[in-house]
Amino acid sequence: MRDEATHGRRTFLKHAGALGATASLTTLTACGPGSTIDLGGHGTDRTLTAVIGYGNDGSWDPTQTASAFAMAANNHIYEGLADTDPITRAPYPALATRLPADPSATTWRFTLRPGATFHDGTPVTADDVVFVFDRILDPGTQTLAQGFFAGWLKEVRKVGTRTVDLVLAFPFPDGVARLTLAKIMPKHVFSRPGAWDDAIKGLAVGTGPYRQTGHHPKSNTTFAAYDGYNGPRRPAFHAMNWLTIVDAASRVARISGTGAGAQISDNIPYANITRLEQGGLSVGGGAGMNNLFLMFNTRHKPFDDVRVRQALHYAIDTEQLVEVALKGHGKPASSFLNDTNPAYRRARTVYGHDPDRAKALLKAAGVRGLRVNILAVNVSWLVDCLPTIKSSWDAVGVATTLSPQETTAVFTKMDQKQDYQVVAAVSNPNQFGLDADLIMRYNYGPGNLWMGYARWSDDAVAKRLFADMDAATREPDPDRKRTMIQEYVDVVAEQAVLYPVVHNELITAWDPRRVTGIRAQPYPGINVLTAKWA
Repeated sequence: MRDEATHGRRTFLKHAGALGATASLTTLTACGPGSTIDLGGHGTDRTLTAVIGYGNDGSWDPTQTASAFAMAANNHIYEGLADTDPITRAPYPALATRLPADPSATTWRFTLRPGATFHDGTPVTADDVVFVFDRILDPGTQTLAQGFFAGWLKEVRKVGTRTVDLVLAFPFPDGVARLTLAKIMPKHVFSRPGAWDDAIKGLAVGTGPYRQTGHHPKSNTTFAAYDGYNGPRRPAFHAMNWLTIVDAASRVARISGTGAGAQISDNIPYANITRLEQGGLSVGGGAGMNNLFLMFNTRHKPFDDVRVRQALHYAIDTEQLVEVALKGHGKPASSFLNDTNPAYRRARTVYGHDPDRAKALLKAAGVRGLRVNILAVNVSWLVDCLPTIKSSWDAVGVATTLSPQETTAVFTKMDQKQDYQVVAAVSNPNQFGLDADLIMRYNYGPGNLWMGYARWSDDAVAKRLFADMDAATREPDPDRKRTMIQEYVDVVAEQAVLYPVVHNELITAWDPRRVTGIRAQPYPGINVLTAKWA
């Protein structure tokens, strides 16, 4: 989704599916295949049941996943040297005893938390830290995390049994918050032959407050509090059962009414907010980078012509889309970045609804009688937006058909390099962080998977863009860096190769009579590390 990509998407889609009955995965059998039952319990032994509105059949490998479900779950199972608050994204020491005293230094020394152990009881050592970072930085092992670290982190060295040095290529204070994206994994587990494939399919062994006890990609994943955890986010729930329910009506039914079987759900449809509140639930929203974007195949004429891409953006009645499909819970995109991002500036090119300009651009490009098939993911709120896009394009003479499919099906086609015209999907780089450099590199870069899908990396404009991005990353002055980022974001807006149509608000609902400490986050999934029973 959405919530998913770079090289990691290629591998996690390739390997998505039910867990094999291998010896390495025998611990993942707490409930029968396909089970979505509540695990029950009373008092402090109750099970927190949560509903996640996204699929659970993506990769669970922390170095490469962008799956909303898996990333949310991994934040409870694994720890980085530092982790970040789910709302403010401020970093705090997790496996490390403290944050770097000087974030602008080019060497950061970390000592591991005394007594920290993996879920199999094995102590965490510096070797485990080096193992994970070596995988991330290895140019021969393409992972999603590589794009977040390789540009500024040179190497990670073992200093002692529980001490490591991170050696930077240049001062990069933003990197401290990114350490949460390098979840520390046990070398003795994941260095075995085939273990990374097992991680993709669901094997998870971390140091976090919850350990995984069962995993069924089409239905649910279960967790239990890890008794050996001695870190800063103590588990408040004896057990958890996270259900994957993509269908909006079924998701709402699970959390509402007298038969409600769950205490919390993300991805709540806007049309259900009032009814859920009337039923006694708390409903909260989070506005951030969540967006519906269009991605064009620039090798499929006429989408190699920037005027055609711009025309199709100008044609969309985004105000109607926000009003009708999003019930007012969104804004037309005025930049690649959402307007609350610290680096936001209104782009030089903003695609307001202008059908006359759209027609003129198509005419200037020599395009007549264009027929477009939109290949779209089936995330519920995006599907609600598709009729407005179709009617807008039909109105400027572009005959449009809609092909919504499961997310995995859409991107399997991308991975297989099948031909397509336009993809409509959802994304939220805020899953990874807030800094603009990270957000842009999630979607743009010479080795980036999204650019491979768009088939644009070899374009002369793209090459200049990537060079400008690298220069901004190295810029030490924060104000100058922000200006440089804003300037290359203007290029991204003008080119409209992969570009948002709207940024919207994500809605979470929970039962305050049963659970407290919930904070609605502006990206998919949930975080209950600061929650507890009411």
